[in-house]
Amino acid sequence: MSFFGNKRLIIVLVGLVLLISVVGFTSRERVKLTWPEMFFKDTFSVVQGFFYRPAQAVSGFFQEVDDAYNVYEENKALKAGLDQYARMSAELLDLQAENTRLREALQAKESLKSYQLRFAEVVARNPDTWNNVITIDKGLKQGIRKDMAVITSKGLIGRVQSVANFSSSVELLTSYERRDHISAVIQTTQVVNGQTTVHPVSGVVEEYDPQERLLIMRKIPWGQKIEAKQQVITSGLGGVVPRNLPIGYIVRVEPDDYGLTQTAYIQPSADFSQLNEVMIVERNFSISPTGELIPQQNAGQATNVPNQGTSTSQVGGGQ
Repeated sequence: MSFFGNKRLIIVLVGLVLLISVVGFTSRERVKLTWPEMFFKDTFSVVQGFFYRPAQAVSGFFQEVDDAYNVYEENKALKAGLDQYARMSAELLDLQAENTRLREALQAKESLKSYQLRFAEVVARNPDTWNNVITIDKGLKQGIRKDMAVITSKGLIGRVQSVANFSSSVELLTSYERRDHISAVIQTTQVVNGQTTVHPVSGVVEEYDPQERLLIMRKIPWGQKIEAKQQVITSGLGGVVPRNLPIGYIVRVEPDDYGLTQTAYIQPSADFSQLNEVMIVERNFSISPTGELIPQQNAGQATNVPNQGTSTSQVGGGQ
C-alpha cells in the first residue's frame, strides 16, 4: 500500500512539473503557437462566439428596456415639473395682477380721502348680462345701501341696484337697460387774464354704445369748446352719486340732432372687462322722501329732521 501511495505521489509531482513546464513554455513571447494551442484556441473561439452573440443580444435587449424605462420615468418627472412650473407661473402672474390692482385701489383710496370707501370683490358675472350687472360680496350687513356709487381704482363703473344681507347687485354704466342718468361735468380749460383756469361744462351721461364701447354724454351747452382727452367726472348734482368721481375722457364731440346742444362720446376710465375688486362709495348725506339732501349724523348725534328716510329719489333726472 505504501508503494502505491508513493507511486501516486510521484505521478502527481511529475504532473505538476510538466504542467509548470508547459505553462512556463507557453507564457513566454513566441513567434508562432503550437498546433495544439491553435486547435484549442480556435475551438474555444468558435464555442465562445456561439454563446457570446445571443448572450450579448439578450443583455443588450434588457439594457435597452431598462434605458427606455429610465427615459420614461425621466420624461414623466420632467412633465410633472413643467406642469408644476406652469401652475406656479400662473399663480405668480395672478398674484402680481392682484397686487397691482390692490396697489391701485390703495392709491385711489388715498386720492378719495373725503369719501368713505368699502372694498368688495366681484363674486358673480353672468355671461348673458356681462355688460349689465355684477354681484359683489358685500350687503346690508356691511353697510351697503341702494344707489351707492361703485368704482374701481380707475373710475366709476355703476351703482348698487339691489341689496341683500351679504351681497349686492351692481348695475354697470355699460348696461343697455340702465334708465338712470349720471350728471357729469367736462373739465375744460380757459385762459382768463393770462391765467389758465378750469371751466366745468355740465352734461348728462345717458347711455352706452356697445359697438364703439363708448359712453354717450348729452345736453352739453352749445358753443362750449370741448376737446378730445378732456376728463369727465361726476358733478354730484343728481343727489345720488358723489361728485368728482372720474368717468372717462372725451373721444369726440358732435352736435345733437336739433343743433341746440352737443353730444360727447367718452372713453370710460375703468376697464369693464376686468372687474375683480371694487369700492363702494358711501355718501355723506341721505335724501328725504321730499328730495331734500340731509347730511348724515355721526353715531349718537341727534337729528332735527323728522321722518328722515334713506330712499334715493332722483333730482333733476340725474344722479
